[in-house]
Amino acid sequence: MIYKFRAILDAEEDVFRDIAIQEEDTLEDLHNAIVNAFGFDGLEVASFYTCDDQWNQEDEIPMFDSGDVPGEMKIMSDYSLNQLLGEDQTKIIYVYDFINMWTFLVELAAIEEAETGVIYPSLLFSHGELPNVAPEKEFEAENEDFYSEFEDDLDEDDLDMFGGDDSFEDFGFEENWN
Repeated sequence: MIYKFRAILDAEEDVFRDIAIQEEDTLEDLHNAIVNAFGFDGLEVASFYTCDDQWNQEDEIPMFDSGDVPGEMKIMSDYSLNQLLGEDQTKIIYVYDFINMWTFLVELAAIEEAETGVIYPSLLFSHGELPNVAPEKEFEAENEDFYSEFEDDLDEDDLDMFGGDDSFEDFGFEENWN
């Protein structure tokens, strides 16, 4: 079977790509298809995130195992598309380049029979141009009281690491130690 995805840039302008890929392909294959469809160079790190129906981010599925125990963390190449996505779960979030945070909402739009003679993955449709820079994100705390706990408690002494005299004597080394 073929999975047809729409990868939508999380921005105000409509920028999306429709991609067809085999259901047995991995998340890494989908990552490569998205990178190619949007014209990225593919040199940056990326991750997929499972999510609920309202696009609330859940578990990360990274490109590389960065855990303390090698092989303990599952990565993109460990998951076939049909393991994570199907009729019951159609949404996943994709983030490319953690400096610029290109964020895409990826949704499974259809599951169809493969067409003979078509090489998968394939770009089916392209709409909109990718902006020169990633759209800025506003990150908000779920609990509005989060910031109020800290807002008025800072004073100048909290920001002064030297205790007011700008000397290094209390740290056990001289200012010009090298």
